[in-house]
Amino acid sequence: MRVRLPIALLAGAASVLAFEPFGWFPLMFLSLAMLAGLLARAGGPREGFLIGFAWGWGAFIAGVSWLYVALNRHGGMPAPLAGLAIALFCAYLALYPALAGAVFVRLGPAWRRAGALSAAALFGALWLLAEWLRGVALTGFPWLAVGYSQTPPSPLAGYLPVLGVYGVGGLLAFLSALPVLTGWKKTSAARRWPGALAVLMVLLAAGAGLRGQAWTVPVGRAVDIALAQTNFDQSLKWDAGRFGDVLRDNFALVRDEFGRADPPAILVLPETTLPTLLDMLPEGYLEALAGFARDAGSDLVLGVFRRDEAGRIYNAALSLGSAPVQHYAKQHLVPFGEYSPPLFGWFYRLASIPMSDQTRGAADQLPMALGGQRIALNICYEDLFGAEIIRALPQATLMLNISNLAWYGDSFAQPQHLQIARVRALETGRPMLRSTNTGMTALAQPDGRVTDLLPAFERGVLRVSVQGYEGMTPYARFGNGPALLAAVALLLALVMLRRAGHLRG
Repeated sequence: MRVRLPIALLAGAASVLAFEPFGWFPLMFLSLAMLAGLLARAGGPREGFLIGFAWGWGAFIAGVSWLYVALNRHGGMPAPLAGLAIALFCAYLALYPALAGAVFVRLGPAWRRAGALSAAALFGALWLLAEWLRGVALTGFPWLAVGYSQTPPSPLAGYLPVLGVYGVGGLLAFLSALPVLTGWKKTSAARRWPGALAVLMVLLAAGAGLRGQAWTVPVGRAVDIALAQTNFDQSLKWDAGRFGDVLRDNFALVRDEFGRADPPAILVLPETTLPTLLDMLPEGYLEALAGFARDAGSDLVLGVFRRDEAGRIYNAALSLGSAPVQHYAKQHLVPFGEYSPPLFGWFYRLASIPMSDQTRGAADQLPMALGGQRIALNICYEDLFGAEIIRALPQATLMLNISNLAWYGDSFAQPQHLQIARVRALETGRPMLRSTNTGMTALAQPDGRVTDLLPAFERGVLRVSVQGYEGMTPYARFGNGPALLAAVALLLALVMLRRAGHLRG
C-alpha cells in the first residue's frame, strides 16, 4: 500500500505529458495501464479508492495548477490560500477516478473470473462514467478528460466523431487495462494473449481507418476570416488608467484591418476585448467600428460585456457591419470566475475578480449569419462541453471560439485549450476557429489538424480562408447517449449475472 500510492501519484502526474504541449499520446495508455495494474492488486474497495484518488490528484495537480495564477496574481488571493484552494479543488476532481477505482476493486474479482476482456471492459465503463460525471456534476469540469489526449496522430482520434471524448476515454481505458489484466493469471496468460492482442490491433486499426472517414461535406464558398490576438496583459486590462489605451488599440486594429486593400470578410476580436459594459463605452465608439466594417463590405465580431433592460450582465459576442447586428451570450459560466455558487460569498471576500456576477445566455441561440456562412459562437470555457456545442447543429457550418486565457499566464492552459478545440472540430465535423487574447489563436480543421496558428503571447492577426461544412457526425447526431448507454448496460449486465449466481466474488 505504501508503495502503490506514490506509484499511482506519479503515474497520474506523468499522464499530463500525453496532452499538449507535449503530445506524447501513448503515455496515456501506459499511465492507465499502471493504474489498472495497481487496482488489480488492491486489497479492497478502500484501497482502490485511495489508489484512484492518488492517480487523480497527481494528474490534476500537474495538469491544472495554472489556476493558481488566476487566483493569486490576478485575483489577489494570498499565496498560501491560493495554493490551498488549488490543492482542495484537485482533491475534489480526484474523487471521480477514486470512485471508479473503488467500484472496480469491488466488482473486479468476479469479472476477472469471467476473463480479462470482461474485466477490462468493466474498467473502461467505470472510467467513462466517472469522467462524464465529472463533466456534469456541479456544472462540470471536464478539463483533462483522457480522451482529449488522443488527437491526431493517435489512431483513437478516428473514434472521436463517433463516440465523443468520453467514449474515447472509456475505450482508451479498456485498451490500456486489457494487457495488464490478461497477464494477471500467469497460468492462463499465454493462452489468452493472442486474443487480447487481436482485440487491441483490431480496435486500433479501426480507429486509424475511421480517421479517413469524411462525416461532413463542404457547403458554400470559403470565407476570408481574420482572427485577432490582441495580447493585452490581464493585470493592465482592468487598470482604469490603461482603459483608454485598450480602447485605442482595439480601434486601431479594426481600422487598419478593414482599411487594407484586401480586407477580410469577417474580423474577429477575442473575449472581452472591450473590458467594460457596452453602455459605458465612449459615445460613437461602437458606431465607428461598425462603420469601418460596413465601408469594407465586411463584418466584425468582438467580445463584449452586455447589460439587458433588467440590469443583468452577460459575457457576450456582438457582430457589427454589413449584416444585421447579432448577439451571442455565454451559456456555460465559470463558477467562482463568472458567478458565485450558493454559500460561496466568502470566496469573493478573499479574491478580487472583475465582472464576476454574470447571467447565463439562452440555450437555443442561433448561429450568426456572416460571410455566407452560419457561425456558432462559444466563449472560452464553453468549448469543454461537447454535448452543449452540438446544440448549434446542423444549422451551423462553422464553429468560432473567442477566449481570454491571460488569466492563467504562460502555462499549459493555452495548448491544452487548443487541443480541446481540435476535439470539438472532430466531434462536429466542422472547422473550429479561435480568436484569443494571449493564445492560442488558430484554425482547427474537421479532421483535427491545426492548419494555421499564431505564436502565443504575441500581438498579431491570423488570416485564414476557411470552408464551411454541413452534415452530421454520429456524435453530433446522438451526443454522449450511445457511449453512456453502453457503459450502463455493461454494469447492469454484471449486476444481473452476479444475482443469478453466474459470477462470484
